[in-house]
Amino acid sequence: MSERIIRGRIDRSGALVSADAPLLRLQQRAGAGLDKPLALPHLARLVTLAQRLNRDISRPLHAADDHSDIHALVRIIPDAEGASLEISDWRTRPVTQPQVPAIADSTAVPQSWTWECDQHLRIVALRAAAEAPPIPESWEARSLSELFELQPDEDGRFPVLRALARQSRFDGQRVQAGGRAMTLSGEALFDATGRFTGFRGLAVVAEAESPAEPPSSATLIDPAFGSLPLSDPQFGRRIDGALRGPLSRIIATAETISGQFDGPIRADYARYAGDIAHAGRHLLGLVDDLADLQNIERPGFKAAQDEIDLGDLARRAVGLLGMKAEEKGIRIDAPRTDDQMPATGEFRRVLQVLLNLLGNAIRYSPENSLIWIRVNREGDRAMVTVADQGQGIDAEQQAVVFEKFERLGRTDSGGSGLGLYIARRLARAMDGELTVDSAPGQGARFTLSLPAREV
Repeated sequence: MSERIIRGRIDRSGALVSADAPLLRLQQRAGAGLDKPLALPHLARLVTLAQRLNRDISRPLHAADDHSDIHALVRIIPDAEGASLEISDWRTRPVTQPQVPAIADSTAVPQSWTWECDQHLRIVALRAAAEAPPIPESWEARSLSELFELQPDEDGRFPVLRALARQSRFDGQRVQAGGRAMTLSGEALFDATGRFTGFRGLAVVAEAESPAEPPSSATLIDPAFGSLPLSDPQFGRRIDGALRGPLSRIIATAETISGQFDGPIRADYARYAGDIAHAGRHLLGLVDDLADLQNIERPGFKAAQDEIDLGDLARRAVGLLGMKAEEKGIRIDAPRTDDQMPATGEFRRVLQVLLNLLGNAIRYSPENSLIWIRVNREGDRAMVTVADQGQGIDAEQQAVVFEKFERLGRTDSGGSGLGLYIARRLARAMDGELTVDSAPGQGARFTLSLPAREV
């Protein structure tokens, strides 16, 4: 089957003038419709960036509403009349909302505190209902996490942090306050311009109240991870749940500041924000790698068998990392649009492997050099090769380059040392292989081979 493309069209004023059904539904759930300004902030910023650069860009797209989380890849093609959108790999995950008393109706919950915080989670208002426990002294200007000791849920997640990243409602955040077990729920607040300003909600005393017990010296560990060993499959999921939301929000905010989307700022401040975004992406990449590592090493792991085109996926990878290459003056010679190589493999996993190979090639290539990507077929194998003009890899390094935490002899902060290990495991999970051919001073050629598909 061919990968479905969801299309849309933005006019010069930033309004969505046409859209396929999934994109239109998302626009409507955000409170707008056709011929209205694009109501998805992340996508709107990407459109603005593409128009400002006057070039095609491809980026991951993350969105959420009351119904689902949405992850996809978007390509934005600007022109004199606006921009065209091509969205692929559209994946949704339903979000369930538990039924709780209305947050605004504090009189219905006599053993509760009504609280409000700003966008930095500093408490700005706190009131006690008729039968509520006494409010702690000196609560003014304390942060939410200082007043309430946050506790993870059964999956190791923190609903309030997830809501902060999404700027949305949350329920069921367990906390300890003054030795009492309580549950927080809150609504996101916005000003007249749509800017997020904080949360307002209830803190309700739990039915089975019990004093908080201090941890023993033998169990002084982060409650997000409990007492799980590194080998437990839930450890990776808890890392993902505890860190992904806050890191994503940090990156998004830093990129907004660095890109000066809300107005010009001093150049050094913009650079600082860019450094923060870069560090956040590095940490988020490490979270991704650890989650992938837990996933691919579990017994019975299998990849999907999609009908894919290696040429198309190679061009997508170039679209996602092209600007990073341009920053170093590196030219990428990608497969032409008519270079097709039908194969069988999981669409997003193959793209993940190619992004790792191309990202490494950019990282280890000298400035103003060339990276080329070619697709070909040998017998029943479809192949894609990424080659660079870097320093190369000697025979000793080639023997260990696909092992865990091996970073090609580098000591900088460019990666976790898990990428190539994960890439080869994914290739083999799709009945394929990942190999390297290199010599010192002659660059490196990494080749991904997969089962070829007849068309």
